Amino acid sequence: MMQTFLKTDYTVRQVLEGFEWNEAEGKGLFGLNGKLTIQPEYQRNYIYSENKSEKEKAVINSLLNGYPLGLLYFNRLPDGRLEVLDGQQRITSIGRYLKRKFAYVDADKKEWYFDALSEERRNRILDAQLLIYECIGDEDDIKAWFKTINTNGEPLNDQEINNAIFSGPFVTLAKAEFSNSNNSNIQKWSHYMTGNVKRQEYLKVALNWVSKGNISHYMMEHRFDDNINELKTYFNTVIDWVTEMFYSVEKEMRSINWGQMYERFHSTPYDKKLLNEEVRQLYSDFFVKDKRGIYEYLLDGKKNRSLLEIRLFEEPTKRAKYEEQTKRAKERGVSNCPDCEKGHESTQTRIWKYSEMEADHVTAWSNDGSTDIKNCQMLCIHHNRLKGNK
Repeated sequence: MMQTFLKTDYTVRQVLEGFEWNEAEGKGLFGLNGKLTIQPEYQRNYIYSENKSEKEKAVINSLLNGYPLGLLYFNRLPDGRLEVLDGQQRITSIGRYLKRKFAYVDADKKEWYFDALSEERRNRILDAQLLIYECIGDEDDIKAWFKTINTNGEPLNDQEINNAIFSGPFVTLAKAEFSNSNNSNIQKWSHYMTGNVKRQEYLKVALNWVSKGNISHYMMEHRFDDNINELKTYFNTVIDWVTEMFYSVEKEMRSINWGQMYERFHSTPYDKKLLNEEVRQLYSDFFVKDKRGIYEYLLDGKKNRSLLEIRLFEEPTKRAKYEEQTKRAKERGVSNCPDCEKGHESTQTRIWKYSEMEADHVTAWSNDGSTDIKNCQMLCIHHNRLKGNK
């Protein structure tokens, strides 16, 4: 059972003593002259600065105007040291302001760095009292509480929660590699995935690939590993494979599960020159709606055309073709469905209503058939569905 003790004697001056801002997000931040770890390994990275500093400035505005900053929660460790359990974003904002990392903007739109404030206003910030609950509990208690935290409208995402639950040397090393926006590889990686590095979304992709979709189980198994060799090797292998397979980078490549593609196709030999020419052709094809599906379609040997979501015939085209076929069929005394005309005698002369027919490619799109009136024919629903299932 977690115990809590309300402390009302902490000031900003005390809590931020010894604070140094480190641009390498994977590194811990400290206060209380080294006694307080502001960014434990299970905490999310600092994210307030991403919103054009609006949330950072709101924190400073609260202090200058004497508004409550809200409850903060510290976890008291057995050796007496403390960790920030809830309040990391607010404390870090204050520390960054004291270190001149951003300016507070007053009501007159004037910018004020901390050292430019009057002594009275500087002391108003430094002497502001903070309401802090110190919590004592075992690891499970602390992390169960951490999972419920929702600080200033910034809920934890799945990976941030997993980092908390499975914190240890593996998470520390993994965050240093995949959650550090100063990593020089980020730009290359961003061609093949989406997300926010600081919100652990690149780390989530890497873990998803290596774990074949079972991130929690993988993190549990490797929690106390003192290296991330398997994770890095697999991730880089996938990235290298994609880079070697496809010569150009398209925005749709960012939403593909390349780990899954690698598992399915990396052992298949391809004519890379031909493969990339086909990618180029499909990208320039007006009738391909889902460009993202191009890669799986080609890697899988063009088996599943539905991946491309080929554009259907437009309504005016279908109606014009129906009128043309129906007029000609009536003149000849045959069915307006070409397949019925050649089929069973019960429908050889049947004239189908427009609502009973569907448009079909005479020459299949996969065989370079176009989606225009010259390559359109109307078939009864039965024969069109029968053809589609072949």
